[in-house]
Amino acid sequence: MRRVALVAAAVVAALTLSTSAQALSASQVAAALQEKYNQVRDFSADFTQEYESGVLKRKITERGTLQVKKPGKMRWDYTSPEKKLFVSDGTNLYLWVPADNQVTRSAVPKQDEATTAVLFLVGKGNLTRDFNVSFLPNVPAGMYGLRLEPKLPERDYDWLELVVDQKTMQIRTLTAGDQQGGQSTFIFSKFKENTGLSDSAFAFKIPRGADVVTADKSTP
Repeated sequence: MRRVALVAAAVVAALTLSTSAQALSASQVAAALQEKYNQVRDFSADFTQEYESGVLKRKITERGTLQVKKPGKMRWDYTSPEKKLFVSDGTNLYLWVPADNQVTRSAVPKQDEATTAVLFLVGKGNLTRDFNVSFLPNVPAGMYGLRLEPKLPERDYDWLELVVDQKTMQIRTLTAGDQQGGQSTFIFSKFKENTGLSDSAFAFKIPRGADVVTADKSTP
C-alpha cells in the first residue's frame, strides 16, 4: 500500500512539464518541471502501468485513468485487467479491490515522515535540491531523458527516469526502480490541466460489507 502511494506521488510530481526554452541542460529541465508543477492546481490523464518484479521477473500490465488535485488529493481508477481504486482524500489513503472485497486504509504521511516523492504531492520539495539529475543516453529522437537519483536514501525507490517530448515538454514515460530490482513504468496520455476538478471525486465511501484493513507506518 505504502509503495503504491509513494510511486504514485512520484508520478504526480513529474506529470506536467512545459517550457519554451531549447537546448536545456538536465538541471534546467528539472527546474522547469518544478516550476510548472508549482503552477498546476489539478490534472487528469490516462495511464498504462507496466511492472516487472526484480526476483521473479514477472511482468504485469494495467491501465486506467488518473485524477489529481492539490494539495494531496489523487484518484487512480484501474480498469484493466482487474478493477481497483486507489484514492487519497488528503488525509487518508484507500486501496479498494472489489474482487477481494477489501479496503486497505492508511494515513497520508506527515511531512517529517514522508519521502521526497510524497513531498511533491503536497506541493513541497524541490527536484534540483533533492535529486542528482542527469540525462539518459540512447533516448528516442525528439525526446529528453532524465535520470533522478535521490540525494538522501529513500526506502521505497532507488531512482526515477523520465522521458519527455522535446516539443511539447510533456512526460511520455516515468520509470521507478525499487530496492528489490523491480521496475514500474507509467505511460501517460490525454492530459488535461487546471479544469477545476471537484473534491467529490476524491471522497471515498467504504462499500457495505467490505473487509477493512488498517495499514501502519511500516506497511511496505
